[in-house]
Amino acid sequence: MTCFMEGNIVSSLSESNGLAESGRQCGGGGTGARPGRVASDERTRLNERPPLDERPLYDVTLSYEDNYARGPFGRFAVPCHDPEACSSSVRHDVLEMSVGVPFGIPAGPLLNSRFTTAAFRRGYDLAVYKTVRSRSWPCNPFPNVVAVHPRSADGRLDPRSGESDDGVLADGNFTDPPSISNSFGVPSRDPDVWQPDMREAILAAGPGQLLIPSFQGSRVPGMGTAAYVDDHVAAARMVCETGAGLMEINTSCPNEGRDRLLCHDPRLVGEIAQAVKNEIGDRPLLIKLGFLADDSLLEEMVDRTVARGLAQGLCAINTLSARLVDSHGHQALPGKGREHSGVCGAAIRDAGLDMVRRLSAIRERRGIDFTIVGVGGVAGVDDYRAYRSCGADVVMSATGAMWNPDLAMEVHAFESSHE
Repeated sequence: MTCFMEGNIVSSLSESNGLAESGRQCGGGGTGARPGRVASDERTRLNERPPLDERPLYDVTLSYEDNYARGPFGRFAVPCHDPEACSSSVRHDVLEMSVGVPFGIPAGPLLNSRFTTAAFRRGYDLAVYKTVRSRSWPCNPFPNVVAVHPRSADGRLDPRSGESDDGVLADGNFTDPPSISNSFGVPSRDPDVWQPDMREAILAAGPGQLLIPSFQGSRVPGMGTAAYVDDHVAAARMVCETGAGLMEINTSCPNEGRDRLLCHDPRLVGEIAQAVKNEIGDRPLLIKLGFLADDSLLEEMVDRTVARGLAQGLCAINTLSARLVDSHGHQALPGKGREHSGVCGAAIRDAGLDMVRRLSAIRERRGIDFTIVGVGGVAGVDDYRAYRSCGADVVMSATGAMWNPDLAMEVHAFESSHE
């Protein structure tokens, strides 16, 4: 259902669901730095990977609006876990709250309370409500999710190499293990819509389960730094009004310029965290980060946030920014401002583990007490174990969870066998 032959991405994804016209209206253009067609040996390597036959919880062949109104899809929508009947007596302390198994789904594919409730009923004890804003914000045009294929033999994307700027192949050929790029633009419903829905999501959590709202500020033309900080505070206040007991600031998506994320500016993140913490009081606060290659930058982020008690945890990583190109070297995603997009899934596993190791080393060396949430390329129990052994207190999976509806129960089984 989600495996398409190479070709125009908009056509291959949209025509299969009658959305070709909306896809063509998105436009196109631009040329990438990956010249020529994909080499035959590379195409052979891609074809050797098995296709993904499972219908994902977020249907990549449908628009964001269709997914929001009709999802989740596939077996993910069928409950298989009753937290009330869970026999495990082991509980994990996560941000001063008791959680059954420290495994969940990060902000991204869980669009509303139907998605987060389905996650709880599939065994995910932590579910992050997709990032909200203080105002309505539109989604990028369709398509929003494409498959990506880094050049390395193992399919990994090295953030310290030049490939992210040279161009990473993107198409509609989703293979196992999945590596994708999502290009949504952090859409948000109006607070009048997401606030009551978030309340329902919070109430749907069972014993040992936790709903984590994600939010961010919105920078609009003419807005200065003070107003930008204030908008984060306004969004945090709205989250508090839903009855949330904790929350997460998303600093890993808002672009502050080409290839520059908010999390690349620890000083501003610290200023925002201070203002937000003044508003939310004792509620635990997480900060979601992208990949920070520079050790001094990561150290400064720790200094300006968790070391000062302004946040109680750091979540890493979201995605790796990369230039996406089709097999002809052209811009893969249609539309202005979409030349670069965030890569996630198996391709970023090594980068995610690297960030967790470095955060864990800082925590141990400096004796700072904060929670580490590891994200990136978690597609199976071995990935969960790898993150935990590197120092992650909590592990989350987005891309892996999208195509494997049994992933949480597999982690539950592993944890139960090691009680």
